[in-house]
Amino acid sequence: MRVGYQLLFQNGHQGMPDDEMVRRELRLAELAEPLGFDTIWCVEHHFDDYSMCPDNTQLLSYLAGRTQRIHLGTAAVILPWNDPLRVAEKIVLLDTLCDGRLVFGIGRGLARMEYAGFRVDMNEARGRFNEAAKMIFEAIESGVIEGRGPFYPQPPTEIRPRPSRSFRGRTYAVAMSPESAPITAELGARMMFFVQYPIAQHLPGIQSYREHFAKAHGIPAPPVLTTDFVLCDRDGARAEAMARRYVAGYFLSVMRHYEFLGEHFAKAKGYEAYAQAAELLRQAGQEAATDAFVEAQSWGTPRQILDKLERRRETIGDFELNAITSFAGLPFADAEASLRLFAREVLPEIRAWNEDSFEPVRAQA
Repeated sequence: MRVGYQLLFQNGHQGMPDDEMVRRELRLAELAEPLGFDTIWCVEHHFDDYSMCPDNTQLLSYLAGRTQRIHLGTAAVILPWNDPLRVAEKIVLLDTLCDGRLVFGIGRGLARMEYAGFRVDMNEARGRFNEAAKMIFEAIESGVIEGRGPFYPQPPTEIRPRPSRSFRGRTYAVAMSPESAPITAELGARMMFFVQYPIAQHLPGIQSYREHFAKAHGIPAPPVLTTDFVLCDRDGARAEAMARRYVAGYFLSVMRHYEFLGEHFAKAKGYEAYAQAAELLRQAGQEAATDAFVEAQSWGTPRQILDKLERRRETIGDFELNAITSFAGLPFADAEASLRLFAREVLPEIRAWNEDSFEPVRAQA
C-alpha cells in the first residue's frame, strides 16, 4: 500500500508571516523521504490563508532538487484555472527535472472566490475540465497538444522538452462528486478524494469508478487514494483533544472558504451534487457536520489509527493513503511529532498490506 504526505500550506497560525509558514511547511515536507513515505503531494489554491500554494508544479520543482527517490504529486492542478498548453509544458518539464518521479493529479476546483479571481465562470467548470483533461493527457504521452473544443481551440503544438517516458499509471483525478467518478475512470486516472464522512458513504462513488474503469479499459481499476487529516499520539486522549480542536478547525475553514452554507451551488451548472450536500449540511447543522468530519479522520494512538484503516480496507478493499499532519494552526512541533510517530509505527504496517508496484517509467536508451 502506497502512503503519501500531503502539503496544505494553511496559515492558521495566529500572527505568523506567510513566508515563515511556508518555510516550516517545507521542513516537514523534506522529512517525508527519510521517514519512508512514497510520495509528497501538494495542493493548488489561491487568494486565501485557507491554503496557499498557487503553483504546485513550481513548489514540487523545488522539492525535486531537495530529494532523490520520493515521488512528487500534484494534488491537484486545477484545470479550469490553467491553460492546457502551459500545464502540459510544466508537467513534462517537471517530470524531466525529477527523472520520472512525478505523479500527475488534476481537479476541477470548487471555491467561488477562486473562480472569481481568475475571471472564470463556474458554469463552465465541468466543460473546461473535461476538454482540458483529454488534451493534456494526450499531450504528455504524444508530445503534441491540440484541441478543437469551444474553450481551448489549440493548433497542433509540440511540447519541448519532449516527454521521455509514459505517464500511464501515474495520473490521478480528484473525484468528490458522483459525476466525477465516471470521468476519472474514462481518463484512465486513479480516483482520489478527501475522506469527508464514514467511509461506507464513499463506497457508491468508488464502485461507480470501478465499474466505469473496467468498462472503458477492460481491466480492473487501480486502488483509490484517500486523503486523511492525521493526528498520531501515544496518548489517545490527547490525540482526541487535538482532533476536536484542530481537525474541527480545518472543517470550519472549509465551510468558510467554499461557502458551503450558501446557496450558490444550486445556481452553478455542474455543481448539483454540492448543492445537495450543502442542503444536507444546513439540515444537519454545522456542529453535527463538524463532529462527523472529525470522526471520519485518522487520529489516535498508532494502534487506533491502524484499526480504523483496517476497517476501511475491509469496506472498500485496497487503497492508497495520503496523510496531512499540518493544518488549522496545529503547532509545528505537534505536527512533526505526529508525522514521525505515524511514520515509525503506522507506515510500516500499512505499507505491507498490499505491495502495489509503482516505479518510475524510465526513458528508453
